[in-house]
Amino acid sequence: MLTTQFLPGSLCWIELDSFNIEIAKRFYGGLFGWEFQDQVPEYTFCQVGGRNVAGIGALMGEAVTSAWIPYFSVEDCEATTRTVEPAGGTVVLQPVELAPQGQMAQFEDPAGARFAAWRPAEVPGVDLVNEPGSLAWVELHAPDSTAVRAFYKSVLGWRFEDRPMGDTTYPLISPAGGDADSSMGGLLPLESGDLPHWLAYFEVRDCDAAVAGCRELGGTVHAPAEDVKGVGRMAVLADPHEARFAVVTSSV
Repeated sequence: MLTTQFLPGSLCWIELDSFNIEIAKRFYGGLFGWEFQDQVPEYTFCQVGGRNVAGIGALMGEAVTSAWIPYFSVEDCEATTRTVEPAGGTVVLQPVELAPQGQMAQFEDPAGARFAAWRPAEVPGVDLVNEPGSLAWVELHAPDSTAVRAFYKSVLGWRFEDRPMGDTTYPLISPAGGDADSSMGGLLPLESGDLPHWLAYFEVRDCDAAVAGCRELGGTVHAPAEDVKGVGRMAVLADPHEARFAVVTSSV
């Protein structure tokens, strides 16, 4: 499960790259009850009770679609960046110093899913996980499990463990130095016609209420609420700029 003890390779931040930060604030503030602390004109911290749970920023580099981007903690951003292209990925944004918070770089994996590396300084990552309004899980939707596993093992040192789920298996993602309870995400095959992407899951008190709220606030529902045994009730939504995310009311 997610924690705020950020081992190298672990999920440490989630960021919305948005066409319009003010529209995003209104939507997510209404949906999750987030408060906002502007850092610079084009970036804001999203907070629950004064604790950081996410960030919203203007679209970066050559990005043309709004999306939620996961950040993974690294000890050396430049060294991580040097591993991306030899492993089959693409460097979207070279390392940028964001003093005094830390340093970041953004990439695409071999399938084209965007993610980022974060070398922490004053901001190690989010302050809250697994609570209503905060990040609970991430999922990589990709067409070739073998290729992306090899890529992320090489770049971030991840471990993958195939867990039974119904009639199939669900690969769990964990940082190399974690224990059996340190999984932070999963890997799913890409649905026909879809593009490779990372999907962020946010914990909510009432999944069905969140689905209704999404519609009222101008978002759309990509997958209606359903119960998943041993996990909880979840739905896949999109904000007014079609950035996809999921909500979950955990059963455990």
